[in-house]
Amino acid sequence: MVTEIKLGLCNPPLPIYLYVKNGEFNGESYLWYHYDINNDKTIPVHQTALTGYISELKLKITKFKAKENIKLDIVVRADEIYVVRSGIDTNFAKTFLLAVSQVQDFSKPLIIAAIAGKENVVFSRLYDVATKTKIQYEWNKDADWQAIINSVQTKLQTSKNSYIVSGEPILF
Repeated sequence: MVTEIKLGLCNPPLPIYLYVKNGEFNGESYLWYHYDINNDKTIPVHQTALTGYISELKLKITKFKAKENIKLDIVVRADEIYVVRSGIDTNFAKTFLLAVSQVQDFSKPLIIAAIAGKENVVFSRLYDVATKTKIQYEWNKDADWQAIINSVQTKLQTSKNSYIVSGEPILF
């Protein structure tokens, strides 16, 4: 595949962060958003699904209100590089991990969808792009999340569409 490269002024190739939240802005619901740090502003994203190649999972420790939180970063290559960020203990992260653990071939694009639950809950659904079918999994609240992440990372490292970024080790 040949990609046309546009020369001239542009923005640096920084990832677009999507944060998971069941929220409302100006009377409209949203399930994920961008955050404009320069203006301290939440920017809702009204699309509920992202199609692309999952290329990496990372755990990051962030501080919020003087408390450390562990976040799952799902790196997706699409028209841009996206990072879907969610707390590791959220329903979104857990349902994503259970679904992605069923994927064997990461050389094909997937659809990650945010699905509203009751109150502030957001779940993740994963779909096969070619068949538009939901990737099925069995709910397991006691799953070994670390083992799932490690298993998916191993599969991603052997996929043609993944790349490895050196960084922090994935630890709980």
